[in-house]
Amino acid sequence: MISQRRPHLVVMVKEPRPGRVKTRLGRDLGMTTAAWWFRHQVQALLRRIEDPRWDTVPAVAPDVEGMMSRVWPAHLPRIPQGRGDLGDRMGRVFLTAPPGPVCIIGADIPGITRAHIARAFTALGDHDACFGPAPDGGYWLVGLKQATRPPRSLFQKVRWSSEHALSDTMASLPGKRIALVDTLDDVDTLADLKALKNCTH
Repeated sequence: MISQRRPHLVVMVKEPRPGRVKTRLGRDLGMTTAAWWFRHQVQALLRRIEDPRWDTVPAVAPDVEGMMSRVWPAHLPRIPQGRGDLGDRMGRVFLTAPPGPVCIIGADIPGITRAHIARAFTALGDHDACFGPAPDGGYWLVGLKQATRPPRSLFQKVRWSSEHALSDTMASLPGKRIALVDTLDDVDTLADLKALKNCTH
């Protein structure tokens, strides 16, 4: 049973099957290698961000395969993402979450730490929503203070996978107090992966 009113951190994950995850990276590395990278990246991320201050919940896709998967930690409760585009799926997460603050993050951002997540939940203390921007105009985190009551306009007319994703999503929250937290890079291509390795050495 998921506790009520505790902060919830939802991680959007896909089964790491070759050709189904990180396909742009796979064009450079090979689909099998890209899927292997994604699997180990997500497993490391989940270990790193688990924290007693919030409940960590993977949102899995595809639904049936993800709910039965042995890839993800068995002790974490999981929920199915359902159908639709990214906005449909994240909107469903917010609608079905328990009362209280909820943050949703992507699984392909190796730099996420507990401190980043804690700052996002702190920002929701006096803001209606928060975002963790990405340098490409997207975002790695979206959070709502009261997730069970998202505005109907949320995620409408968002140009996903474009440099407009963050600005479009912010525009879908008219009149809301919005905070921006840390900017972090995701990994979509081999160049992204090389840049990440250069930053860590």
